[in-house]
Amino acid sequence: MRIKLIIFDFDGTLADTFPSFVRVFDRAADKYGFKPLDRERQGILRGLDARQIMAHHEIPLWKVPAIARFMRTRMADDIANIALFAGIDQALRALHAQGVMLTVVTSNAPANVRAILGPELLALFSHVECGASLFGKPSKIRKVLAASAIAPRHAMLIGDEIRDARAAADTGIGFGAVAWGFNHVDALAAQHPQRIFRHVDDLLDLSPDTALLGRG
Repeated sequence: MRIKLIIFDFDGTLADTFPSFVRVFDRAADKYGFKPLDRERQGILRGLDARQIMAHHEIPLWKVPAIARFMRTRMADDIANIALFAGIDQALRALHAQGVMLTVVTSNAPANVRAILGPELLALFSHVECGASLFGKPSKIRKVLAASAIAPRHAMLIGDEIRDARAAADTGIGFGAVAWGFNHVDALAAQHPQRIFRHVDDLLDLSPDTALLGRG
């Protein structure tokens, strides 16, 4: 089973949005009445999944859509301070040149994704699905698979969160975990990804000839 399609998460995988996320999270906490980010326990939080983090900060599920909209809008105000991780642009160009189909599935807003990627890199992606709900990535992944006409066994989701791993499992595609995002790499390894990318340059090892192995 060879890789024909890579579905990238955006925040924490392609773009270093965490500093902006922290600032916006605290503004949302003040507006919607939940606990601000627990900076003293950031190391512990990096080992938790999204539902556990919500419980820790006392965020009710019914408030999540409004909070997400608020945070996407406020992040746009901070867009000048957000950049791609070093080396991501070269990795994307290399993968595209090798014939791998590139797509994005993200909860971030389309305008934010366009602004951070820029027109040259954006043109490398055949599909960009934005605005996924907190637990809504599987439906977006299925939409990308249908549009690309590529079977799940030839696709890999590359992301930085436990919920990315679970979205990949739910849709029958491979999962590649990156070590430079939100969830700690050990927490991601516990989800049994096909690949762990410890450095951005490790993405350069992927090509259409890369075999997708079963989850470990």
